[in-house]
Amino acid sequence: MLAGKRILLIIGGGIAAYKCLELIRRLRDRGASVRCILTKAGEQFVTPLSVSALSGEKVYQELFSLTDEAEMGHIRLSREADVVLVAPATADLMAKMAGGHANDLATTALLATNKPVLIAPSMNTEMWAHLATQANLATLKKRGIGVIGPAAGDLACGEIGSGRLSEVPEIIAALETFFGPKPLAGKRAIVTGGPTHEPIDPVRYIGNRSSGKLGNAIATALADLGAEVHLVTGPTNQPDPVGVRVTHIETTREMLAAVEGALPADILICNAAVADWRPATEAGQKLKKQAGGMPPALALQENPDILATLSRHAQRPALVVGFAAETENVIEHATSKLSRKGCDWILANDVSPERGVFGGDSTTIHLITQDGHEDWPTLPKGDVGRRLASRITDHFAQRSQS
Repeated sequence: MLAGKRILLIIGGGIAAYKCLELIRRLRDRGASVRCILTKAGEQFVTPLSVSALSGEKVYQELFSLTDEAEMGHIRLSREADVVLVAPATADLMAKMAGGHANDLATTALLATNKPVLIAPSMNTEMWAHLATQANLATLKKRGIGVIGPAAGDLACGEIGSGRLSEVPEIIAALETFFGPKPLAGKRAIVTGGPTHEPIDPVRYIGNRSSGKLGNAIATALADLGAEVHLVTGPTNQPDPVGVRVTHIETTREMLAAVEGALPADILICNAAVADWRPATEAGQKLKKQAGGMPPALALQENPDILATLSRHAQRPALVVGFAAETENVIEHATSKLSRKGCDWILANDVSPERGVFGGDSTTIHLITQDGHEDWPTLPKGDVGRRLASRITDHFAQRSQS
């Protein structure tokens, strides 16, 4: 899929820049041509000579090079590629991209390009989690820039958390998905994501800690493979995925109505962490503390079961996938849920507080089917979305052959 593709690789500063040498070699092994822009910070970690030797091309470094700019080098570089890949994309580079800066060759080429851009972030975990970085990330995503990773684990600074540059095979897989065929073209998919909020009174609600990150990742991965995707999401702080139709809802009942309104579909993925119960009555005014400190009585009633309802729906999609967020006996509870709900697959994960899954960037999935279960490694949520989309692609390919 990468044979003949022209990749402009912008190498940012950071210890992870050493992975770019292996990335260049692997890309060329697959028939891609790689031109590189090496930033001033990147030069501190890899040399122009090593980059040039592996890419077989001149390495571009200076915006004000007389020879290069006589040929309008920043324009030519940015336009002759099929895709621009920034790896590692540091916090500084992301901030400059979000702000539209053009004070060196890398940022000028990024601002001048009319080609797709992918970034592979890499930085300290606190830098990655910082509100400024996350705001810049949201801005870049809204502009259609693709994001690969980051992964979680041991960082070069000695800390542990999200911020590792994705491994070379993961970056190549993302590029192959970008350039590859669209095996889900013609398929319609509905994905639910995020939490639901069930109002107690005008200012309080029953909810959960779901961030919506995984639902967005799944919707994006399906869209990348050509599916027409409709995401129905509860309240989150996540930007809407690019290329996906999005409906925002608050309550479980609103989510069920929105999904039923989006039918028919070929694929339904119920990832949302919906509230199982809601207050039997919603107070019209804010509930006040009572004399003696007694809390107000709060009667609950069960919400509709979205997964079970749609698994038995007259317009049931061909593939219905549910999620099971558990804190104990994960596989046992998920297997039981599969039979009770009537869906085809269950993706189970452990959301115990110590796991940091709710709101985190990674999770560990167990895929439960009628044939047994598969244990997936701990992966960034973006990679979970891509792995699930690939599994769905295989499922429909096998059906078409039988």
